[in-house]
Amino acid sequence: QLQASGGGLVQAGGSLRLSCTSPGFTLGHYTIGWFRQAPGGEREGLAFIIDSGYRTRYEDSVKGRFTISRDNSANTVDLQMNSLKPEDTTRYYCAADVFLPYGYRPQHMDYWGEGTQVTVSS
Repeated sequence: QLQASGGGLVQAGGSLRLSCTSPGFTLGHYTIGWFRQAPGGEREGLAFIIDSGYRTRYEDSVKGRFTISRDNSANTVDLQMNSLKPEDTTRYYCAADVFLPYGYRPQHMDYWGEGTQVTVSS
């Protein structure tokens, strides 16, 4: 239902911009989150843009480095990632919180993209 793109290889300190879109529904109507998950690890919520507005919420480890934004005309939600660190290396996913109950944990999200790989070299 969702499609994430924009991952790649970047040096430490560099930037990447991830983009999430959907051919199936309007992202601007819902809370959209960006998550990441290392192999064998739990899926971690990083940034959220809330409901149909522009309020945002960030996990502490990315606050000040990552910025989530919404472009309703393009039906996209982007994650601008600056000052990337090797520990940011993993696969990143976008997700939509469509149905009750609402929240910011992976179990609250109803639709997921397949993810995009981010690799930060030291």
